[in-house]
Amino acid sequence: MKTIFLVFCVLLVAACASKEFKDEFDNEKTWVELQAQLPEYPSQNNLLPFDIGPSNNDQHFIDATSIQVGEDGVIRYTLVIKSSSGAMNVTFEGMRCTTNERKLYALGRNDGDWAHSRNEDWQRLENVRQLDAQRELAKYYFCPLKSIVKTREEAINALKTGIHPRVRLLYQ
Repeated sequence: MKTIFLVFCVLLVAACASKEFKDEFDNEKTWVELQAQLPEYPSQNNLLPFDIGPSNNDQHFIDATSIQVGEDGVIRYTLVIKSSSGAMNVTFEGMRCTTNERKLYALGRNDGDWAHSRNEDWQRLENVRQLDAQRELAKYYFCPLKSIVKTREEAINALKTGIHPRVRLLYQ
């Protein structure tokens, strides 16, 4: 009887060992980006300001109506930057919190329309000096503690209060 039980245990262990661990959790699943839909061109009434620190004199805004939290883990938004001389830079972008990357989908034109970006690549936020605004958005508003906000409302509330509540807890 002990021999039969021992053989059964050995066969059970062998059967369990033959099943690959990665099949259980699907960790190697390929990420698929959803097709981005261009929002309406931003209206002054929908712009929410945010601060990127004292080293920059430009004004930075997010168009609240453009914020989209995608099922693909990308938060998409329209960024408006006004220089101290009055020039405006309008972009429609996406951010992946899990990889700390940003993608430029479209540039705003003076006629109030969009021009698609020629660069389809994702950029690491820490590798590009000019992405100060995007790094601040990721750290304090859209990707608190490197996890994406759940809803547009959560992102808007973070922008309105000046910092996401999860990040605020770190500084108390």
